[in-house]
Amino acid sequence: MLTQIANRDSRISLWLRVREFAVPASMIETATARRCAGDWGGACAAAGVDVDLNLRSVARIHGRELAARVRADLRLLAPDLLRWFMPRIAPDGLLRPGLTITLARYDPAGRDGAGPVHLVARTPPAWADAGQRISLALWDGSHGEAATRWHPHPHPHRRFRLDLHRHLWDASRSGELRVRSGADRGLGEGRSDPWLGTVLPECGCAVDRWAAEAGILLHAEGRPVGSVAVRIRARHRLILDLAAEADESGNGIGIGPPVLRIAAASVDTAGGPCGLPVLPDAATWVLPDLELLRTGAIGVEQLHPLVAAALVPDLPPGDPSRILGRAGQPRLVECRGDLHRIGLVDGQLAPLDHDPDEIRREELLAALTGTPLPCLQAIDLAHRRPDCLTGVRERLDHGDTAGALAVVEGLLGPEALLRSGELLDELETAALRRISYGLFRAGLAGQGPRRVPPGPRHLHHHRTHPHHTISP
Repeated sequence: MLTQIANRDSRISLWLRVREFAVPASMIETATARRCAGDWGGACAAAGVDVDLNLRSVARIHGRELAARVRADLRLLAPDLLRWFMPRIAPDGLLRPGLTITLARYDPAGRDGAGPVHLVARTPPAWADAGQRISLALWDGSHGEAATRWHPHPHPHRRFRLDLHRHLWDASRSGELRVRSGADRGLGEGRSDPWLGTVLPECGCAVDRWAAEAGILLHAEGRPVGSVAVRIRARHRLILDLAAEADESGNGIGIGPPVLRIAAASVDTAGGPCGLPVLPDAATWVLPDLELLRTGAIGVEQLHPLVAAALVPDLPPGDPSRILGRAGQPRLVECRGDLHRIGLVDGQLAPLDHDPDEIRREELLAALTGTPLPCLQAIDLAHRRPDCLTGVRERLDHGDTAGALAVVEGLLGPEALLRSGELLDELETAALRRISYGLFRAGLAGQGPRRVPPGPRHLHHHRTHPHHTISP
């Protein structure tokens, strides 16, 4: 029991950090403005999403009708909302690397034997994840697709599919989130099998929604009834059986209560026991925003505006932006028995309660290995290892370079020259890792002939190898 509580608390704290740093308010504001203006490409650029498809080429290869459907979906796409709900990994809450997710499926008309075309979102491998960028492409199963040649896992993943959860990326259907997440019901409502709580521990699973979500999955697979696999942990799977209810005449109608049983030990490479459809992760777990709200770990104003409007429909309109604090305000330092101020002067951090001659003498003393004034020591520490270093590091890891630089400029000033230290190392490392991503996007690095082999998976000493996925 204590282990379950500890895991639940760590999951909440991790998602709280993701919500704080992964999708900054400035990104949401810019992407929303461009999307509402009809500029879906500009919205993708603002949300860190690369577009690897050309609608003219799509029309030439797959037909104008399919290209028109793709264009309509791209105009509905809220790329910042997609980033908000993308699968993530522990311990840092970064995007799950090397992933291909289906956003929509299109059945090509008039093409005998042709399989469906998928609109997919992809993430780069861990060694090239600088900037935490996402790419959009079309996948039709052919090996000639350009992205297939450079992406390590081009096939859509069965566990992570959003074509059955359009409300997680489609701005026109985001209102469905309230019902699909179970936010319209209280805790425990809708549980058709009272012993599920004893068989399945409280580990963040959305058990109350499994029957309905399994029905949606089976309908999409062309099966009125049947079984679906539910992945709880790496070695823990369940099979959810759904049977048709019978009316007085004996005809099968609807979906009856689910019957839960332990899955067989054999698991195929696609992730589902015996080839069964796999319940998507978005349907398996409780919505993290709902859990954060119920525990009081987050306020509604800190959610994505579309998410807040869906989960709390009576929320009065307001500014959802998160204020990080006032930049450039003077700070107090204890210096020779008094409280002195340090603040921004001409775009640089400087002591405010010492005259220029005294500052020059102290700087000369420090150059001769002497001990400078506490005010100068505080400024030097701010350049090398400021209190905001953790926040800067988190923003750089999640791709918010503009936010990280804004924090640094708010502390040190826009004209400051950084001194050697951990802060400068973090910024230089982030810039170098962007080169790896550029080589990956160009197809010049990674696995394959005539390519630069990937470097270390993580250049940050504080980041570890991603072992598991965060339940969404």
